[in-house]
Amino acid sequence: MTGFYDSLETRSEGQRASDLAQALPAQIANAKKNATGFAIALADIEARDITQVSDLANLPVLRKSDLSAAQKTNAPLGGYAALAPKDIRQVFQSPGPIYEMGQKGHDWWRFGRFLHALGVGAGDVVQNTFSYHFTPAGMMFENAVEAVGATVFPAGPGQTELQARAAADLGVTCYAGTPDYLNTILQKGDALGLDLSKIRMAAVSGGPLFPQIRQGYIDRGITCLQCYATADLGHIAYETPAMDGLIVDEGVIVEIVIPGTGKPVASGEVGEVVVTTLNPDYPLIRFATGDLSAILPGVSPCGRTNMRIAGWKGRADQATKVKGMFVRPEQVAALLERHPEVHKARVEVNHDGQNDTLLVRLETENTETAGYESSIREVLKLRADVVLCPKGDLPCDGLVIADQRVTA
Repeated sequence: MTGFYDSLETRSEGQRASDLAQALPAQIANAKKNATGFAIALADIEARDITQVSDLANLPVLRKSDLSAAQKTNAPLGGYAALAPKDIRQVFQSPGPIYEMGQKGHDWWRFGRFLHALGVGAGDVVQNTFSYHFTPAGMMFENAVEAVGATVFPAGPGQTELQARAAADLGVTCYAGTPDYLNTILQKGDALGLDLSKIRMAAVSGGPLFPQIRQGYIDRGITCLQCYATADLGHIAYETPAMDGLIVDEGVIVEIVIPGTGKPVASGEVGEVVVTTLNPDYPLIRFATGDLSAILPGVSPCGRTNMRIAGWKGRADQATKVKGMFVRPEQVAALLERHPEVHKARVEVNHDGQNDTLLVRLETENTETAGYESSIREVLKLRADVVLCPKGDLPCDGLVIADQRVTA
């Protein structure tokens, strides 16, 4: 398939900024007016003042724990949906539990852009092995298949022999599911002597796509691309055949921030993925995914001009128990707020054979540690050794808490 999903994918930098200056304040105003959770959280924010990505740093970060707590007292979505409960068509549950909404509108979760980039369209049959049980993944991809005009086989996960036989009988051309399950289906098909050669595309998510798995698909003539999404936000970023990073979806804004804070990292550094969606029905503003990634410079060779991220780099929730006490990224952020002259901090946890030990490395031009030692005791509730480092000395890997203890 050639061409782009729509004109949004190839906007100039100036046009993208101009469009954002219209869409972003409108979404902030929508969230404040129609979602009680945001009416409280953004009470002091003027929507008209939020016109570019950098302005979002002035807004609070919303975490899954915030949503979960709000949902316990304000069902079903904690006051963060912009629709009345009677207008919500689907509700899903993810582990936690935490609940998400869904609607049946055209490409509501925005995965159609990903399938189009893969080459899926009219005449294709997509075997959707994502779960339809509790979680929204199955419906997300079914909605996308409809958006690109293909036919969906709503298989769900499991029953591999039936999956293989159905793929052969239906002439399935595209697999949708976790990266490794297609390999299981193909192996079962080989064992049964089935012809699965019509499968030439794979849209994968929900797990790591290891190079050897992708190469195995390539060897069978299958193009395999991955996307990044969450149950709350829907589609966030996706690969194209250029396979040069993940291009951010046109319906979201992505920031990379220091874990535990809302502060952007320096260009190219690893940090937590924070997403603002432009979906008017469920306007999550600065939603912290808990995932680590980094912004890639430049644009994709495929011609799409939106920002790219490097893909999954680990989890931002680095909470670690030390001497019976949890140390959390939010505490490290509070330490930095006390000392604006400190550029970056990293807490290293180790064990000396008898006890846990704590070392805090701080990037600063200061040469005295005394003031920092007392702040660390107050904020982390633990004593720690302090090492002062020159700016740029700490690694740019997104870790603010590094647990270096070796367990058997």
